[in-house]
Amino acid sequence: MSKEHHKSLSIRVVTAFYSAVVIVVVTIIVAFFGYRLYENHVMDTYSKYAKTVLEYAYSIAEEFSFGDMITKRDMPDAYEEMREELNHVKESSDIDYLYAIYFEDINDIHSLNYAINTKTEHEIAAGGTYTYMATPCEEGSFQEDTLITLQKALQTRKQDVGIMDGYSEGYGTMFNGYKVIYDGKGDPAGLLCVEIDTRNIQGELTGYIRNILIFVVIFTLVIIVAFIALSEHYIIIPITKLTDSAKDFIRNIGDLDLIDKSVKDMQSIDIHSENEIGELYRTISKMESDMAEQYRDIRQYSENVMKMQDGLIILMADMVENRDSATGDHIQKTAMYVRMILRGLKRKGYYIDQLTPQYMEYVEKSAPLHDVGKIRIPDAVLNKPGKLTPEEYEIMKTHTTIGKEIIDKAISTVEGESYLKEARNMAAYHHERWDGKGYPEGLKGEEIPLSARAMAVADVFDALCSERVYKPPFPLEEAMKIIEEGKGTQFDPKCVEVFIEALPDIKTVLRKLNH
Repeated sequence: MSKEHHKSLSIRVVTAFYSAVVIVVVTIIVAFFGYRLYENHVMDTYSKYAKTVLEYAYSIAEEFSFGDMITKRDMPDAYEEMREELNHVKESSDIDYLYAIYFEDINDIHSLNYAINTKTEHEIAAGGTYTYMATPCEEGSFQEDTLITLQKALQTRKQDVGIMDGYSEGYGTMFNGYKVIYDGKGDPAGLLCVEIDTRNIQGELTGYIRNILIFVVIFTLVIIVAFIALSEHYIIIPITKLTDSAKDFIRNIGDLDLIDKSVKDMQSIDIHSENEIGELYRTISKMESDMAEQYRDIRQYSENVMKMQDGLIILMADMVENRDSATGDHIQKTAMYVRMILRGLKRKGYYIDQLTPQYMEYVEKSAPLHDVGKIRIPDAVLNKPGKLTPEEYEIMKTHTTIGKEIIDKAISTVEGESYLKEARNMAAYHHERWDGKGYPEGLKGEEIPLSARAMAVADVFDALCSERVYKPPFPLEEAMKIIEEGKGTQFDPKCVEVFIEALPDIKTVLRKLNH
């Protein structure tokens, strides 16, 4: 894959992350400008609404010639009727205050009086009772700029509705609208005013901000969840599958069938992404496939070596057997007896730490070499028809040390020391006794290797049951009795115990191999 077609995983991740950040930032910016536009829209809407209410209230004031009432400072009965109608306008709308004012002195902004006030009883309690010809407004009732604006409206005889932000002490920031009231002569007499508490506007804007924030948060969460989902799909899941498959492959090393299954499981993941994960997948998949093939070759080679080793063992054992005319099928039978003893010990739970499957395999395979040392014993001694003299017996006893030397040389020149170790032990020590009176080293008890202790029972039993030039074979019952009598003196008691329990299998061996 060329570099121009290979998109790095890190580039993808960084690109996805910054794309998410950009989207969130753009969303916030759009939300901000959306808020500003919405704020302007709300203010414009309230302004139009205030003008509409003010125009309607003004038409009522003109209908009752309210300008003449203010100029004459005379409020006839029609004043209360007008006031009730204006109160109805105020109560049926969303404005907070509707009132009329005039200045005693047009040049003095603090000579403000209320000509009419439509506040409710609750509002009157908060701001005082205002009636026609109320006392002059105290300084600070309105902000200076608000009073100046109202004063200029009268002075300039402004015809249009005016809208401004003002302040009324005790009521907070207000959104104000006003229009000049004229008397019958066309002179300005006062102003009709409406007020909308901006806290209402702020409530709408706050709700809008809240909705925007909820949208931004939800949108951000969606982006994060999408980013996590994409990361999960393209990064975490593939890496997890690769890791699990690699672990499974490692666990299965030693079993070719399971290794092949692990390779198939890895290939079934089928990652096609052209990034670091895809490269990692293809590399691990090829590595596992190659390792499985190499393991197959190694196992085949190992099996061939093991067959060759087994063949060499049988060949050496046959060479010894062919020189010893008295042995018959001694090598084959003793190997079977040793196998019975080891399996019996394991079944009974004896020497459980030592009796591993591999140990038992090594002992069973190397058992035929226990008499390999006899290959150097002179024929005159090895095949003497009569009883051996003390000197000849001493020569015969050397087959144990000779066997040990032969196998030690094999161990030092070829691999597989653990495989031949038990062959050496059986060759050297199968004539040792449990009570320490054996040879060649006079070992006793568990000082004697377990494989040699098992072989001791097998070797003596087969010698008893086999025909020799100097004796006929012992009956099975008598041979078993002699073995049992040697329990705890000549033989390991546990080996004798399981050997006696294997009597049915022993009879089968004797029927097949004894002539």
